[in-house]
Amino acid sequence: MSKDSKKLPYRKCAGIMLINKDNKVWIGHRITPKGGELSLSDKRWQMPQGGIDKDEDPAAAAKRELWEETGVTKSTLIGQAPNWIKYDLPDELQGIALKGKYRGQKMAWFAFRYEGDESEINISNPPDGAPVEFDAWRWGDVDELSNLIVPFKKQLYDEVIEAFKHLFK
Repeated sequence: MSKDSKKLPYRKCAGIMLINKDNKVWIGHRITPKGGELSLSDKRWQMPQGGIDKDEDPAAAAKRELWEETGVTKSTLIGQAPNWIKYDLPDELQGIALKGKYRGQKMAWFAFRYEGDESEINISNPPDGAPVEFDAWRWGDVDELSNLIVPFKKQLYDEVIEAFKHLFK
């Protein structure tokens, strides 16, 4: 990471671990925009996440992002990671990904229990004109998450899994 990149701020973001009644986690296969943060790897499965608007409560942002990215409204908050979790973009994406304005993301993570029917999940027609973020989705085991994410987010996912592992016992 260059000295200039270290001066850039972290983008505040909310991440969501959506857990169904069978203790499986919702994961989506990200569409990769040209020059996007996922262009370095074919590992593009991830949990929903998105930016926190100015003056927005992180839990409210998580609920909004979950709705925008998946269509899910029938869920209950069941956990929050105790700390913000950060990641830095790799050098080759500094100044390119995240509109070139951030060195990485500082994320507040929340766990929600999914209480809806799978017909509610809609990744191809997001509400309010939000961009389509995923081209596929599935339920997965919590243990597989770290191996499906882009490598530079692996440590972040390990920390998220550690924060919520008690929900899977």
